[in-house]
Amino acid sequence: MTTRPVISVYSLSGEKTSTTPLPAVFEAPIRPDVVQFVHTNMAKNARQAYAVSIVAGKQVSASSWGTGRAVARIPRVGGGGTSRSGQGAFGNMCRGGRMFAPTKTWRKWHRKINTTQKRYAVTSALAATAVPALVMARGHVVDDVPEIPLVLDTSLESTKKTSAAVDILTAIGAYGDVEKAASSKQIRSGVGKMRNRRYTLRRGPLVVYKENDGVAQAFRNLPGVELCCVSRLNLLQLAPGGHMGRFCIWSQAAMDELNTIYGAEGKRIPTAYMTNADLARIINSDEIQSVVKPALCSGEKPVPKRNAIKSIDALEALDPYAAAARKAETRAMEARAGKKASGLAAKRKAKKAFKAQGKAFYETASKQGNVCEDGFNIA
Repeated sequence: MTTRPVISVYSLSGEKTSTTPLPAVFEAPIRPDVVQFVHTNMAKNARQAYAVSIVAGKQVSASSWGTGRAVARIPRVGGGGTSRSGQGAFGNMCRGGRMFAPTKTWRKWHRKINTTQKRYAVTSALAATAVPALVMARGHVVDDVPEIPLVLDTSLESTKKTSAAVDILTAIGAYGDVEKAASSKQIRSGVGKMRNRRYTLRRGPLVVYKENDGVAQAFRNLPGVELCCVSRLNLLQLAPGGHMGRFCIWSQAAMDELNTIYGAEGKRIPTAYMTNADLARIINSDEIQSVVKPALCSGEKPVPKRNAIKSIDALEALDPYAAAARKAETRAMEARAGKKASGLAAKRKAKKAFKAQGKAFYETASKQGNVCEDGFNIA
């Protein structure tokens, strides 16, 4: 049997007194998905049924006027002499009518959960309480706590005064988490403040004991502090809101009891599918690489496919006649382009000659002078 890690046991004054082996349940795989699923369904089992009155919106005599009166066929209040008569009734779109799909008390309020799933979630939440990073990520103030998980002497269970409980929490550095919870107390937003749940409060430490010799009466009045017997561990307390990492304070007797509750003599401890989650390291290890087949690779590179629309050579390989036609069309286009260029050049040349002839005539006509200089007698 391999040796197990040990954890320190502290006295009520905060001094280290002895050590105890870490229970095997704290090495269970941490599965946030299982914890979240089980917590969501467990939280539904405390709900109470509610529904609107079955006669709400229907306590009026109303019937439809039928067709032919150019009004909707919604039931209408009968009678006369008041503005209420003739108004629509019963429908959810009517003033004073019932709601759409009135709620019923026979809704499926509670959820059944597999026992193995519940046990898996509790063991995962227990294992998460021993990870300082998860405890701090959950928001607990554990900067002055000497060790996590925190185990105190069994005499913790005999504490009977709240003042003694405050002294114990102060000595072990856990009272800061209680103060954090106390300072977070505020009035709830919404109508819940009028329904006997006026205040909201953050969660503080969870004190886990084996025998209640007064410890429940001593710690129960501290803000945010909760208590739980080790034989009745509750996921709603170990992972409030489905978030793992609750700060737990254990008595030594409760910690030792975990070896009886979980293990060979008690409930089965789930095992992780992978002991090493570094998949890249596993694949690239010498043990794996020595037995895997080498990667298949061909020496010849595949010839890229030629596009017959763009390449005349590719078209000639597929259809010589189409290639010949395209070549002929290309030559015709080039010939037409050459003729067009020569025709434009000839036209431009003729246009320039015509313009030059016109300018010469204008200059000759301008040299003759004024034709009316000697009157209208033309020599």
